[in-house]
Amino acid sequence: MDPGSFFASSRVLIVAGKGGVGKTAAAATIAVAAARTGRSVLLIEVSGRTSAAPMLGAEPQGYEQTDLVGTGAGISCRSLTPDQALVEWLSDHGFKRVAKRMAKSGVLEVVATATPGIKDLLVLGKIKQLETARAADLIVVDAPAAGHALGFLRSPAGVLDTARTGTIHRQAVEAMALLSDPERCRVMLVSIPEETPINELIETSFAVEDEVGISLGPVIVNAILPEIDGLDPEKVRRPHSRSITDSEVRDMCAAAAFRLERSALQKAQLLRLAAQLPLPQIRLPQLFVPHLGPDQIEQLADSMLSGIESLEGDS
Repeated sequence: MDPGSFFASSRVLIVAGKGGVGKTAAAATIAVAAARTGRSVLLIEVSGRTSAAPMLGAEPQGYEQTDLVGTGAGISCRSLTPDQALVEWLSDHGFKRVAKRMAKSGVLEVVATATPGIKDLLVLGKIKQLETARAADLIVVDAPAAGHALGFLRSPAGVLDTARTGTIHRQAVEAMALLSDPERCRVMLVSIPEETPINELIETSFAVEDEVGISLGPVIVNAILPEIDGLDPEKVRRPHSRSITDSEVRDMCAAAAFRLERSALQKAQLLRLAAQLPLPQIRLPQLFVPHLGPDQIEQLADSMLSGIESLEGDS
């Protein structure tokens, strides 16, 4: 599939997954890959997180939209919080003088208690506003971790059950319209090839489609170990070099056996994921570095673009 067509198929991509599976790295990688196709990209973090921009070589971003440079060329970034979204919403509706005072006074917490899901709806409402205003060709949302992500995506339906009329009701209706339209919004789930994250991804995928009604894009599987040819501990022989001890040979055999075991487990989990969840997979390699920076995100973007090119045209 042509990557340009892939990134043009929806205006908002929400990236979700269990904590610790590299969800933020996947969101940053999607942003870089999409920017390489010539699209302007807005990368949004929610819940006050500011981890994505440093992966692109930039300082942590705040509420205001900021254009990035370097690896982030063609990408802007911002971090959305419910309090700031409320202040902006109140200001836009004629309450500028009291907006900040209301937010600081804890009014949002009172409203949230009376109307469950209102905090998430405020953020989704801002995302909907940015999508409607065409703030970028593609908006990439680094959603909360999987458990909270479902609550985040369910929030418009929950608010509709509470607020039957009025402005909040209208916000929920408009957010639902965004989430349910695959040309406007899709969810891309992220996992690693291990049993528990795969289980949670499968469970989340059915909840997203069946309960929330959002279309799913390909699954991103992070931390794929590369194949190593000839890795057989039974065939290890001590080299003629005297600098290699018997103990070191035993350690190498143990390392080879461990790597073979990990590769077998990885293969089994990828096959299980394919069997239980009939969605295309985009596999990103394990990078053996302590922290991800611009160079590593560029490398992951290479793999993502290759993975998209290998997808069927209707994916």
